[in-house]
Amino acid sequence: MPLDPSTARMVSAALLRVCDRSTFFATLALFARVDISARVPTAATDGRDIFVNPEFFGALAPAEQDAVLLHEVLHAALLHVPRRGSRDPQLWNVAADIVVNGMIAKEGYTLPDGALRDPSNEHLSTEEVYDLMIQSAQQPGPAPWSDLLDARPDDASLPADAGMPSDKDSDRQGRRAALESYWHDAQQQARMVAESSQAGSMPAGLERELGSLSEARIDWRSYLWRYLVQTPNDFTGFDRRFVGQGLYLEALTGESVHVHVAVDTSGSINPRALDVFLSEVRAILHAYPHLRCDLYYADSALHGPFPLTPGGPVPPPIGGGGTSFRPFFERLEAERDTWIATVAVYLTDGYGDFPSTAPSDPVLWVVTPGGLDVARFPFGEAVRLIEHIEG
Repeated sequence: MPLDPSTARMVSAALLRVCDRSTFFATLALFARVDISARVPTAATDGRDIFVNPEFFGALAPAEQDAVLLHEVLHAALLHVPRRGSRDPQLWNVAADIVVNGMIAKEGYTLPDGALRDPSNEHLSTEEVYDLMIQSAQQPGPAPWSDLLDARPDDASLPADAGMPSDKDSDRQGRRAALESYWHDAQQQARMVAESSQAGSMPAGLERELGSLSEARIDWRSYLWRYLVQTPNDFTGFDRRFVGQGLYLEALTGESVHVHVAVDTSGSINPRALDVFLSEVRAILHAYPHLRCDLYYADSALHGPFPLTPGGPVPPPIGGGGTSFRPFFERLEAERDTWIATVAVYLTDGYGDFPSTAPSDPVLWVVTPGGLDVARFPFGEAVRLIEHIEG
């Protein structure tokens, strides 16, 4: 349906009001085309364009119109449509709404009645909120705000973007790549405008969600291997023994890398998270056959080490008390061998007592959804353990 003059004026007025408040949001909004559709109950996006129901939009107060328009712009700019992959559409929509509405509310916008809020989780990434809902076996209720569309409404009047592949399954990967490129450019421009403007800066909470655009696509096993090969060893090309397995691993000369894996078994780690941790430990063993691996279980005390081998048994978890990271790192420092390349991997939610000084060996923290912000780990590198789901 063509954008009627009345709705067009309301949309333009909302964009101007957003521009007065935030140059970052306003710049993103300029990249989104707005159309009307009677097929959309409220407002929605297909990842590229915004569609509003004229009756719904016209019945809102001006401040609510600003929030609704910005809500859909953020869904599109943060790639919530292609990021869903094969996740449950309704539950993913709920998670994305919680995150977006949290950002909007913190910026002082007025959300319409019925807008989803979850102050305890809205600071997280959409993937983290989704995973936490799955862990709690939360079932999505009625979703009047279901607004992430797999395809354009059939009454849309705007022509499909000439540079955007269609919604057909055969074009889905190309469409995702095109959307990522389009909104990446929009985000970069919005950042530059915000940084050079006196009218505003990066909105609160947006950095984490923008960071999840890349975090959510990290295959952390590949990340871990890249991390490990940066340890001070001599490498001599590829080890041909593993080419047939698809493992193009650099061959180590001399001693192999010694990996100390600590699994957080404190009371804050639920059984599902613990199962995920142990599955990742098994994956490390099978993915990197060069490694010598010792497993520790850690709550307020340290249990282990348990030497592990590919295909061998993994001992049952021990723990359930408080959380302290100190015993693990104190053990590593006390038994440190400067002649063996060593790296520590700690699977945890990040809430515990850290050592006052950084250990001598490199550390990789693997953090649960909803765990401590990766920027708050006092040493080492941290990566969020978020399930990677392709579309």
